[in-house]
Amino acid sequence: MPKDGMPFPLPFAEPSKESSPQDSIRFIQNQVTQHHRRFSDSIPLIASENLVSPLAAEMFATDLHNRYAEGLPGSRYYEGNADFDPIESHVESLAKRLFACDFADVRPISGTSANISALFSLASPGDKFMAPELAAGAHISTQRFGAAGLRGLETITYPSIPETMSIDTDLAVKAILNEKPRVCYFGQSVYLFPSDLKPMIAAAREVGASVQYDAAHVLGLIAGGRFQDPIGDGADLVTASTHKTFPGPQHGVILGGKDRELPNGRMLHKTVRSRVFPGVHSNHHLHKVAAFGVSLAEAIEFQADYADAIISNAKALAEGLWSRGMKVFAPDHGFTESHTILVDVSEFGGGADVSLRCEAQGLVMNKNMLPGDTSAVKPSGIRLGTPEMTRLGMGTDEMDEVADLIYLAAKDGHAEDVLARTAALKSQFSTIHYCWGSTPNAYADPIFTTTL
Repeated sequence: MPKDGMPFPLPFAEPSKESSPQDSIRFIQNQVTQHHRRFSDSIPLIASENLVSPLAAEMFATDLHNRYAEGLPGSRYYEGNADFDPIESHVESLAKRLFACDFADVRPISGTSANISALFSLASPGDKFMAPELAAGAHISTQRFGAAGLRGLETITYPSIPETMSIDTDLAVKAILNEKPRVCYFGQSVYLFPSDLKPMIAAAREVGASVQYDAAHVLGLIAGGRFQDPIGDGADLVTASTHKTFPGPQHGVILGGKDRELPNGRMLHKTVRSRVFPGVHSNHHLHKVAAFGVSLAEAIEFQADYADAIISNAKALAEGLWSRGMKVFAPDHGFTESHTILVDVSEFGGGADVSLRCEAQGLVMNKNMLPGDTSAVKPSGIRLGTPEMTRLGMGTDEMDEVADLIYLAAKDGHAEDVLARTAALKSQFSTIHYCWGSTPNAYADPIFTTTL
């Protein structure tokens, strides 16, 4: 039962300064175990989270974790990479196959580091940089306090359509032609609908701008052929994390179309290589490169079906919330064409209160700004995503039950009932799908084998 607003036991007491080092280890082990149990009984609805497959997870505990491989295959600054080099080369081949592209760099360690590498390739300090508005779903990388600011770029935002959290294509084309930016950036943290890329990319080409598409949230939908094809539409670079709708490790990737000459006379692909290393990265987490390769191979087999299910579940969840009177975003447009749903919960106390209230009842989501909000800390909305529960086998019928639980949790006063129902529903869905191999419980207690 909930205790002090929490559905599970409170954290263990942190060891005192006088405690033994072994006590510290036991504390950490206990907290990790409790974390597993919390998620075993909860329904995770964070749009930016997912579960890696059992086969991919096996790569985390290999000796690759202990090694360095600075540079590129066949040209390393460290010896000892004779076995890893073919892995990295093959992972890049798998990425190019899955995404039908000419270039792939699998060394970035996150989506943000991929963005930084791309911006250091495409732009110089003082250049104009066009991106979506923050309140219209933009990623923090595009802001003065993010990667764009780190590069010293002048960020100009596209006009947006508040009703859909999307770029106003016609006005954006006019803005591109007028502002003549060095980089046109597309992609969002809240990505409900595909962008109409071709007219905006054509405008970018007319003014000599490079085009970067941030696919972090929708990479898995693109891989499954269910969102849009930014490289086919003409984007120079696609950057992404690899653990959202694409169910891989927490890592990054940069994809590219045909190579071309940049305004500074350098070739794009070679420039990206040098900005990834030695520009932004040193070691690039070899175990995660291997895990990403496993995830790519599984995606070639399973991602189309998985992407279908993610979107179907998102639509069903949105419809379930709407039918219960909740203010789901974009009802006149079918709510979503992605994995993401936005809900205005200001009538229930706002996004910060509702997300905490839901967490206490086993429903994990995040608060989110909506158009017109001025505070990211106390926004009016919540953001929901379906990748993880879809990965565990939930379908559209279960999404209606999840919608009912969210509605009751948002209203408050139903804590015990919601908590019990959430745990009961989750207990039926613990096996990872859309991959080879399986485990009975994706959140099983970790096994610590070393004796203290």
